Parts: sequence; structure tokens; C-alpha cells
Amino acid sequence: MASFKPTRIPEYPKLGEKVTQDTLYWKNYKAPVQIKEYGAVSNIDFSPVAPHNFAVTAFSRIHVYGPFSQQPVKTFTRFKDTAYCGRFRSDGQLLVAGCEDSVVRLFDVSGRVALRMFKGHTKAVHVTDFTSGHYQILTGSDDYTCRLWDIPNAAELSTYREHTDYIRCGVTSKLNRDLFITGSYDHTLKVFDARAEKSVMTMDHGQPVESLLLYPSEGLLVSAGGRYVKVWDLLKGGQPLVSLKNHHKTVTCLALGNNGERMLSASLDRHVKVYNTTTYKVVHNFDYAAAILSLALAPDDESIVVGMTNSILSIKHRKHTEESKEIMSQQRRRPSYRVFVKGKTVVPKPDDYLVSKPVKEHLAKYDRELKKFNVSKALDASLEIWLRKKKPEITVGVIKELDRRGTLKNALAGRDEEQLSQLLHFVIGNIVDTRFAPILLTAAEMILDIYKSVIGQSALIDQQLLRLQSILESEINLERELLEVLGMLDTMFATSVTRKEVPYSDVGRSNGLAQGEAGSSRPELQAT
Repeated sequence: MASFKPTRIPEYPKLGEKVTQDTLYWKNYKAPVQIKEYGAVSNIDFSPVAPHNFAVTAFSRIHVYGPFSQQPVKTFTRFKDTAYCGRFRSDGQLLVAGCEDSVVRLFDVSGRVALRMFKGHTKAVHVTDFTSGHYQILTGSDDYTCRLWDIPNAAELSTYREHTDYIRCGVTSKLNRDLFITGSYDHTLKVFDARAEKSVMTMDHGQPVESLLLYPSEGLLVSAGGRYVKVWDLLKGGQPLVSLKNHHKTVTCLALGNNGERMLSASLDRHVKVYNTTTYKVVHNFDYAAAILSLALAPDDESIVVGMTNSILSIKHRKHTEESKEIMSQQRRRPSYRVFVKGKTVVPKPDDYLVSKPVKEHLAKYDRELKKFNVSKALDASLEIWLRKKKPEITVGVIKELDRRGTLKNALAGRDEEQLSQLLHFVIGNIVDTRFAPILLTAAEMILDIYKSVIGQSALIDQQLLRLQSILESEINLERELLEVLGMLDTMFATSVTRKEVPYSDVGRSNGLAQGEAGSSRPELQAT
């Protein structure tokens, strides 16, 4: 008796995204670690100094997490109201944050109590940052002002009142301690020089500005507001270079990755877009469960940290080749008995006879039913939810095998309302797929032939049959239109081809005369 052959599942071309180097690079992260915070995560900032801890600002607390810790290594809670914009200094020793109570607090990372408290703003302070000189702080507030503060003296150095709405973002220059840029809900970006009394450059974003990003060379500035991400050339007086509109809702934060070669933008539409900074095309996309308020990348893209409106902090760590090798070594099988008996380096002799154990073949559930000739149960096994949704080619392969055996009609018959509904649901969802259409059309014809006598007895089945009819009608109309277009193209191609004169052959085909004889006979014909 011949052994049972498992059902051959045809391999179809995958209809997925194009795999590029960026896809491989940005997918090389572990499953995200999710931490529940006390409120919406409004800001994330990585320390520039190893081990690159990051500060998470959420509600009235700032938590400092280690690179791989799921519990905060430090917590700052000396805020009377909601805290904003916790930022590290470039040496990683100090941290500054604003607050809803209009007071700016300066903390020592190794301590708990605020070292300095800067009072002067009259409304909530949403923007804080250190200048590159280490001894000054930039702040921006809802009172429409941005201010510079001196850290040693805890004194205000200057105040700028040029914005006409809330200031919600700002960035300082790392190359010049006197330069800083602010963005406001009045749609403008302003470049300030601490040595001047007013701004030295103004740009109009056209939307309330939510985030700013300065390139490492500081020749380009990126602003985010509304659905737009715009790039400005500061060396050409703030000339706009690119305007990107790839999000469906407001863009809330920006970040640079891959050593400045990639730019990331996060939005309330739950997506993070990765751009190529040369072409400004989207090269990758991340999806999250809730609207995103904050985004930060660790140095060398070792981690991607995202804060959301549902108080969830999502942390993705990069995979390393050493870890994958370790996992592979753990999964290796232990040496067999003959290795222990004869040694690891044993080589079989020419006259040795190796007795191999037969390998037990494990059949899938649908194959086990087919082996027992239970064709209806085999079809049911291939219609399980995870199979028909994740791997529809397996279900189609089983239907094809049943059709080859001539038992497809028997497998389709004798079904109740629920089973028939599942079958029709699969057919409706995949019948327009060019990979599966030839097989599923045959199955659909058999279903209609078998159950035509019970049409009208179930509202659910009738609705699905009408849906199947409308899908097939629209597909037929589409094919007719495509055939018309194909006919037009054939006509255009035929008229565009240049006609070539066919030379006479040496012997006339009609009368067998030579070329010379045929030529001599033409005048006689013309004369007559």
C-alpha cells in the first residue's frame, strides 16, 4: 500500500512591502516593553553621557530610567502641578523642568531637592533647555515670553516678548551658546541671538508649531505643526526647502536617528514615520496603540522610546548578533549516543553500515482527515480562523486537492448555517485575489449549485450571496473596462508602427514568371 502524501500547498508570490535595508534596520528591534506611567507622557530626553539614562516627564513626576531597567532609578516629585519638558544638560549632571505653576526647577541628577527655582513667568512653562555654555537656561511659557536665566545667580538675564501665542517648543544651538530658536502657536519660528535685543530671523510655518529639530550641522531646521513637517535652510535666511504631509493628524514630536541620516516624526494618528534625510521620502513606519505625544532615540539607535496619551511608555531595544547566536546555541540538539561512545571526531569506515531510524512524519490536521477520507472535516480544519486569516493559501490548497480528487462537492454539501457562513466569508474575501480566483470560482459555482434550493431561508446567507454577486459584477465590469483599454492600446501601437515596403521576389507567386518577365508584361496590361 502506497504511503499517504501530504497536501501540496502552492507557493504564491508574497504581496507585502518591499524589503529594503531600511526595513531590515528598523525592524531589528525586540518586542516592546510597556510601562504604565501616572499620566500622559509629554516628554522624553536621553542623557548624552553613558549609560544614557532617559528622563520621562509624565503628570507631576519625572522618572529617570536606566538603559534596560523597567523600574525608575530616580524620581523627581517636587512639583505642585503638571511637570513639563525635563531635559538633561550636556554633561548629564543637571536636569531642568518647567511646571504648570510657572516655576522652573533645576535638579541635580544625584539628588532629590531642587537646586534652583526660577520665578518670573506668569503662566505654565512648557519649554526648558540648557544652552551650550552650561550656565544658562532657556525657557518658553504660555505667557507668550521666552527668557534666558543665569544658573549660578538664579537670575533672569533677558526676556523676549515677540510671540503672540503660547510657546510650546524650543531648541538651543550646540555650536553657539548665544543662539536659540522658539516655536509658537502663532505659527511662527523665531531665531534669537542673546547679544541682540530682538529676533534675528522669523519663519512662518502656517500651523501651530509643536516641535523643533536642529540638524547637527545647524544649517537646517525642521519644524512640526498641524499635519506638516517643514525643513528650513538657516544659511539662506530661513528659506523653506521641503514641506512633508504624511500624517493624518497633528505631528507632535521629531527626532534624528541613524547618525543624522534618518529623521523620525510622531503624530496623534499613532504612527511614527522614518524619513531619508537626503530625499525626504518615507522609508519605514511604526504603528502604536494610542496617540503619540513624545519620542526619543538612544545614541546609535539602541532604543526607541515612545510616550502616549494613554499613559503607556513603550520601549524597544535593538537586537544584537551575540544574543541571536546565544539563542541558537541553546536550541542546538545535544550530542547523540554514538558521539558519547565513539567520540566527537569519529569518521565512518568504508565497510561500516549505518542503520538510520525512520523519520516520523507529522501531518497537519487537514491532512490527517484527508488520510481518513473525511473530506468535510478536512475542509473544516482548513477553515479555522488563524489559518484562513493568516495563511489563506493553505485553505485554497486543500480546496484544490479536494477538487483534484473529485470530492469537493461532497465536502461542501451538508453544512449548517454557521459553517456555510464561514465558507462564504472566506470565498468573498479572497475571490478577487488573482492567486486564488480560478480555484475559488469553481468552489463558488458548486456552492450555488448545492444550496440554490435553500436560498431565502436564512437572512445571513442571503446577505452574503448578494455581497458575492456584487463583488463578481464589479469585477466583471472592471475586466470589461480593462479589455477596452487594451483594445485602445493595441490600436495605438498598430498605428505607431512604421510600414516597410516588401521587396519583390525573383519569381512571381501568382503566375510563376521571373521578375524580368513580369516587368515586361506590365505595359501590355496598362495598354489594354
